[in-house]
Amino acid sequence: MSSEEEKRKLEEQFTAQLGEKAFHAGWKSLLSLDPAFFSASLSLASAPRRKSYLSRKDQSLISLAVDSASTHLYAPGIRAHVAAALDEGASEHEVLEVIELSSTLGIHACNIGVPLLVEVLKEEGEKYDKEITKPYDERREKLKADFTEKRGYWHGFWEDFLRLDPEFFEAYLEFSSVPWVKDMKELVYCAFDCAATHLYTPGLKLHMKNALGYGATPQEILEVLEIATLLSLHTAHVAAPIIEELTSSRTSI
Repeated sequence: MSSEEEKRKLEEQFTAQLGEKAFHAGWKSLLSLDPAFFSASLSLASAPRRKSYLSRKDQSLISLAVDSASTHLYAPGIRAHVAAALDEGASEHEVLEVIELSSTLGIHACNIGVPLLVEVLKEEGEKYDKEITKPYDERREKLKADFTEKRGYWHGFWEDFLRLDPEFFEAYLEFSSVPWVKDMKELVYCAFDCAATHLYTPGLKLHMKNALGYGATPQEILEVLEIATLLSLHTAHVAAPIIEELTSSRTSI
C-alpha cells in the first residue's frame, strides 16, 4: 500500500470511528507527518466509544468539560465536542450547562487555600483564635443548609470558608447551583478534576462518591477518566500544524 493510500484509509477509519467533524487541523497534520502515531492516537481516542457505558451524547459532553476547563481551554476540542454533542441530540441548554459547571473550577483556589490560611493563622498563636473558631451564626447555618439542599452534599472543606467569608460563599453557592441531572453533573465535576491539567484529588474523590450515590456505575466513572486521559493527545494536535508549517517553509526556500 502506498503512503498516500495508507493515509486515505486512516482518514476513512477516523471518520468512521470519531466522525468527520472531529477531524480538525491537528489530526490532519498529525496524519500527514506520522501516520503510525496518528493510528495509535486514533486507537486510544476511539476506545471509550467502542465500550460506550456512557451514551455518545454524554461522552461528547464529558469531553467538552475537559477541553473547556479553565486549566486547558483547548478551542479545537471545544468546537468539535459542541458539534458532536449537538449531533447526538444534546440541547443548547445542556451544552451551556457543561460550560457553566466547568466554570466552577476556580473555587478550588479557596478549597485548597482557605485550610492553609487557617493552618497559618493557628500557627500565629492566639491572635486569630476568635476569628477561626467562632460558631456559626444564623446566617451561616442557613447558608450551610441551602448549600446542602441545592448541591446535594456537604464537605468539611467548606466549613472554614463559610466561617471566614459568608458573602463570597453565598455568591459561589448561587453561581454553582445549576440544576441538572445530578449523576451527570457529578461526572462533569469528575472530568475536570481528574484532568492532567488539574488533578484535584479531594474534589475527584468527593464527586466520584456523589456520582455513585446518584446511580452512576463504576464503569461510567472509569470511562470519564479514560476520556480525560485523551487530553494528552492535544500536545501533538497543537504542535503538528506548527511543525508542518515551519518545515514546509524551510524546504520551499
